[in-house]
Amino acid sequence: QVQLVESGGGLVQAGGSLGLSCAASGSIFGVTVMGWYRRAPGQQREAVARVTTSGRTSYADSVKGRFTVSRDNAKNTLYLQMNSLQFDDTGVYYCAIEISGRYYWGRGTQVTVSS
Repeated sequence: QVQLVESGGGLVQAGGSLGLSCAASGSIFGVTVMGWYRRAPGQQREAVARVTTSGRTSYADSVKGRFTVSRDNAKNTLYLQMNSLQFDDTGVYYCAIEISGRYYWGRGTQVTVSS
């Protein structure tokens, strides 16, 4: 089994910063991509930021220059540093990992940005 536990969400004013963490445990041998996704109120889930085992990163256009994704392979932990947060960044943020083509998901953590 794979367990993903997100932490670090909360309420922040627009322009502020938050950091998210995702701790992976269980049968996680062979993890390739780790990423953050979010679901805004009334919207579909979208990819926010992803990082490969080699450290290659990709970001949604809406967060480029503001968010930074990183991973610590030794600790099996994924991070997302979010700066200059905007109202539209509000949503539930999910951690996901890919193992042999299958995705595993955390339960999510709420991020609320007040305008």
